[in-house]
Amino acid sequence: MVSFDEKIIKLELPTPFAVGDVNVYVVKGDALTLIDAGVKTEAAWEAFTFQLAKYGLIPEDIEQVVLTHHHPDHVGLLEWLPEVPIYGHKYVRPWIEEDSVFFSAHDNFYRRLFKEFGLKGNVEKMLHVLKSPLQYSSSAPLAKEIAEGDTIPGLEKWSILETPGHAQSHISFFRENDGVMLSGDHLLATISSNPFLEPALEPSSERPKPQLQYNESLEKLLKLDIRIAYTGHGADIQRVHELVKRRLQRQHERALQVLELLKNRQLTTFSITKELFPAVYQKELGLTLSESTAQLDYLLSLGLIKKQMDDNGVAFFSAVEGMS
Repeated sequence: MVSFDEKIIKLELPTPFAVGDVNVYVVKGDALTLIDAGVKTEAAWEAFTFQLAKYGLIPEDIEQVVLTHHHPDHVGLLEWLPEVPIYGHKYVRPWIEEDSVFFSAHDNFYRRLFKEFGLKGNVEKMLHVLKSPLQYSSSAPLAKEIAEGDTIPGLEKWSILETPGHAQSHISFFRENDGVMLSGDHLLATISSNPFLEPALEPSSERPKPQLQYNESLEKLLKLDIRIAYTGHGADIQRVHELVKRRLQRQHERALQVLELLKNRQLTTFSITKELFPAVYQKELGLTLSESTAQLDYLLSLGLIKKQMDDNGVAFFSAVEGMS
């Protein structure tokens, strides 16, 4: 598929994940740019090369890669494009460069969270399951860090928006002259973007609150005249503002469901997760814990619930009396 001005090519690559195919884009600016890079599988590479060929292109034609974020389904083929410079947010660097200090801090971050959430059992096994998607990621050097306000070489008409929430590294790209956005996983047509729990770049920093970040990032889109958003998964979005408002409203409704669970009860994050996602929490532990934490962070920010730590370092949540 090619966009309005024949300068954006959408390629759909298979993934082993429940979300299905991932969309990557070839942007024909002054430099032929690949936006995101799928997963590290033979099937993804074959789909990539086959679809490129339809436009008379080969992988060697790609002059640079720009990443919306660091998740494995967006960086996996970087190793198969070894000579191509890679641009991304500074938070991308420790993930794709496999920074051992960062990953040690990452693992300790989750060990602390598992304890606080009230998880019991083999923590190291849980951590292994949580990190298993990284087998589809890549090891590659980041050529240059980019942030909001910067310009991407060869794509000078595109502005960078920092849109954290789904990932701490997430950025989106907007071309004001025709209202085209490359939104990555920030906004998807048929599913809400999971606000992943991730450690801060600096280990000493406070835990990020991805749902609050995500809501702020969505509000950014309401200030832009977006004609169409090309997404990281699924269909393109044309009524962006309408969808953003629905996403914000639906998230508020999900939070109120959690509030109902906490009336006249004290529950841990893990207990809430099991009640919200009884069929999938074991298989999708990271996703479901992230979703529960998202709603708890949101309710805490509104003063609708309170958090208390017991002597073992486990957090319990309950509704604030008289608040609704």
